[in-house]
Amino acid sequence: MGSKIFTTAQESFLDLRDQGIIHDGMMCMVGGFGLCGIPEQLIMALRKTGVKHLTCVSNNAGVDDWGLGLLLETKQIKKMISSYVGENEEFARQFLSGELEVEFNPQGTLAERVRAGGAGIPAFYTATGVGTQVADGKETRTFASPNGGQEREFILETGLFGDLALVKAAKADSFGNLVFHATARNFNPEMASAARFTIAEVDEIVELGSLDPDEVHLSGVYVNRVVQTVSEKRIEQRTVRAL
Repeated sequence: MGSKIFTTAQESFLDLRDQGIIHDGMMCMVGGFGLCGIPEQLIMALRKTGVKHLTCVSNNAGVDDWGLGLLLETKQIKKMISSYVGENEEFARQFLSGELEVEFNPQGTLAERVRAGGAGIPAFYTATGVGTQVADGKETRTFASPNGGQEREFILETGLFGDLALVKAAKADSFGNLVFHATARNFNPEMASAARFTIAEVDEIVELGSLDPDEVHLSGVYVNRVVQTVSEKRIEQRTVRAL
């Protein structure tokens, strides 16, 4: 097995188009929560490949000049599957003008759709969204509640599995075992497991065997490439008090 370690984010993409791993129209899974734990350098590297008509699965769409907002700026994203997109004016403009397809999900439903995709589960039923626009066009069934309560209506949601996953971790070893920090654990591990090919952007790379097994949040079997970067770690909304 060749090394999973690459020198730069851009280098980690160089041969992926030739291999057919990245291509126009692909589905890209992107980790992070707001601007916390986003693979910011990998997003910029993906932008430079020129790949277009992307379907991006991410909790949010970044902001106008950072994160997935950079791909919206170049109109490389055709569709967003997200749960929160309230900080991006360009996203709103493209959506309202019909340039961008959007599939909104309750946040827990989105997390479970990604987890299900990574686990090979094609679909599942949930009560979340019943009786709302979330349920429009979806199959519904009535089941007894799992805790033995009254019967209630559930809607069918499909699992999500992409062509490429971009994730951000605090630490990796040379095999790609990953350790996430705090809120960066939101969505990153699930996205990494729910794609055919995963690239991890990390703050630190350590020797194989130096991580305590109990410290590892995601096994390296899900990770194809690792690149160490220096992140800007921008703050999404800065609130200060008057002096």
